[in-house]
Amino acid sequence: MTSDTGTDEVWVVGGGVIGLTSAVALAEDGHRVRVVSRDAADATTSAVAGGLCWPYRIRPYERAVAWSVRSFEVLSGLARRPEETGARLVTGTMAGAAPGDDDGLSAWYAAVPGLRPARPDELPPGTAAGWRARTPLVDMPAHLRYLERRLTAAGGTLERRAPASLEEAGRTASVVVNCSGLGARELVPDPEVRPVQGQLVIVANPGVREWFVAADGGAADTTYLLPQPYGLVLGGTAREGAWSREPDPAVAEAIVARCAGPFPEVARARVLAHRVGLRPSRSAVRLEAERLPGGTWCVHNYGHGGAGVTVAWGCADEVVGWVRRILGGPGREQADGPGREQADGPGREQADGPGREQPGGPGREGAAESGPG
Repeated sequence: MTSDTGTDEVWVVGGGVIGLTSAVALAEDGHRVRVVSRDAADATTSAVAGGLCWPYRIRPYERAVAWSVRSFEVLSGLARRPEETGARLVTGTMAGAAPGDDDGLSAWYAAVPGLRPARPDELPPGTAAGWRARTPLVDMPAHLRYLERRLTAAGGTLERRAPASLEEAGRTASVVVNCSGLGARELVPDPEVRPVQGQLVIVANPGVREWFVAADGGAADTTYLLPQPYGLVLGGTAREGAWSREPDPAVAEAIVARCAGPFPEVARARVLAHRVGLRPSRSAVRLEAERLPGGTWCVHNYGHGGAGVTVAWGCADEVVGWVRRILGGPGREQADGPGREQADGPGREQADGPGREQPGGPGREGAAESGPG
């Protein structure tokens, strides 16, 4: 496979955590990279995300777990420099039944170092069972700024505008990497992409030092507390098909009440902010390559639901593999970058790979963005 444009610049469309991580991995692999995004990073859904590294509302499970394990490794390394990267390792409790019981995440549970059943004295009031783990917890606004700095240091550039179409980007770029999140609904177009609205409340932390999550993957209302440097994040909701970005006072009140059940001190905490984000949901993540009508290759990387930061580095590995195949030959490896040689492309790609022509254009679906945790 080769590029048909005669240029050697890779355009990444989308400036959230998926786009920026993919761009960093590509730039550090030796490619000339331009991120094209309508919104600044701090205005994306990624900036609203709670930032816990744990697979949530994402399919397919097998690939999502592999991506998550890879991101766990990278974020754990970045947690050695929390002030710079926004990543920290924090102990917490995932409430619920035994991991791996019919939830498709058994490989993830097996990969998390030190995961163990919680003792009764480690569970908050009203919680019957849970699992203890020390996982990355990411301050997303700080992490997005870190990724932008890292991209610039690797020679990448950022441009604040939205291309009218992927074809427009393909007329300039050697390869287009589509990380447009919810925007893929119109840009591809892909009507399967839909929002899952998440609302959360930020309060002055009354002393909660560990994260706590009680969230059924299909529930519209969840309970989680995530201690961040800027305050305690309380959540949350997962309303499918809801497009509003305006906080609902009644929903906010219910969130605080749910979180105050296991942590009564939260009820008296001063509210600092209300946030709403729209997770870019899809029946399955689309991570594959196809030809655009003008002939340029496009690597799609969108539909990550509520697990953007959790899978970003694993997905970036695959993006690098696709671009290497398209442009020919591997680039250079970086210590904090994708890290795995993929001489023959991504290790978990679809069976027929990017060599398949798809004459239906970018709207044709293949086989089949990090909102508030």
